[in-house]
Amino acid sequence: MSIINRRITMTGPLADQGLHRLLAVLSSEGDQALIVGGAVRNSLMGYPIGDVDIATTVRPEKVIARAGLAGMRAIPTGFAHGTVTVVADAQSYEVTTLREDIETDGRHATVIFGNDFKKDAARRDFTMNALYADNSGFIHDYVGGLEDILYRRVKFIGDAKTRIQEDYLRILRFFRFSADYSEGKLDPDGLAAIIEEKQGLETLSAERLKNELLKLLLARKTVPVLTSMTHIGIFDIILQLPTNVDAVAGLLQRDPGADALLRLAAFCIHKPDDTLTLKSLLKLSNAETDRLTNIGTALMRLSAIPRPINPSSIRKMAFRLGRRTLTEALVIDAARRNYKTDPLLLSAAGSAPTLSPFTGNMLLKRGVPQGRKIGEMIQRAEESWMAADFPSDADQLNSFLNEAIKNLS
Repeated sequence: MSIINRRITMTGPLADQGLHRLLAVLSSEGDQALIVGGAVRNSLMGYPIGDVDIATTVRPEKVIARAGLAGMRAIPTGFAHGTVTVVADAQSYEVTTLREDIETDGRHATVIFGNDFKKDAARRDFTMNALYADNSGFIHDYVGGLEDILYRRVKFIGDAKTRIQEDYLRILRFFRFSADYSEGKLDPDGLAAIIEEKQGLETLSAERLKNELLKLLLARKTVPVLTSMTHIGIFDIILQLPTNVDAVAGLLQRDPGADALLRLAAFCIHKPDDTLTLKSLLKLSNAETDRLTNIGTALMRLSAIPRPINPSSIRKMAFRLGRRTLTEALVIDAARRNYKTDPLLLSAAGSAPTLSPFTGNMLLKRGVPQGRKIGEMIQRAEESWMAADFPSDADQLNSFLNEAIKNLS
């Protein structure tokens, strides 16, 4: 893009008939409705367009009424803050009445509805997110976002410190958007304001922190941006764990498609207890907690194994912790130690048995009474089976089981 483009091409999601019907319904009786935010930004930058959001002078109750009269479904998803989700031709659009902030505590803002697009733009976070487009694709720019998109700059609107104090999550959003959309160095004014205001991150909810952090870990330039954040102490506030950006870089070299949780594990999980810290700080789900705990356990055990690692040891660990866990831990371990991932070890992890050949019924048939000892005998037999590197011979398996019964009876 060599010149400032004042028009976006109305193709893809922007060409949907439902969108244009909705814009027409809202732009009546002297009101106006414009496409805003990410759809305009991504169209200009050549990125895929996701959700299409609409800003309008129409009050939320009238949005619902007009949409209903036009045969569209309207859902008051954020009615108190002026947001209504309208379904038109099976597509959902978030419609928000123009707003002005009158009070904020750094997490939540008190707003009033307005009819001035310039004031609505002024309350948004970054210049590239405050661009509006009408149904022909013509862009309305009130804050200089077009020029910043041209030069791939993520900049706060107006005074960076003021924008941050309105919502401290904008600190993390600055880094995420920079990692996805900027080229070159981080905006110095924004960075200086963040350094001054970073303690405000302590006021944010765990859910908001987690959501933003996981998105950041998936961003295009996550490694250099994580490095900058580490240097200014952001993670000392929000994670309170030792972090390793090089491990994330190494992980992505070995597994470019690694999901956000695996990147998080490479970044700051070294032992199972680290997951408990993250669970408290980020409100991890049970499934997320279990996965990270298992990876932490595997990493701790890998660190204690003499090198070079024997594939048999990996099969044993994989049987107890799971194939996926060991495979992921091996890649992270290789990334942290800066060596090539050993295909023999990955193969060992991926081929480990997933089920024990021993069952309680086998012991009951041998006359062992119900009770705690059945579990102990199965575990003892499994240990013998693992020590022999998982043979499948029936005579050997019977021997392991008989020996366990003999020793624990």
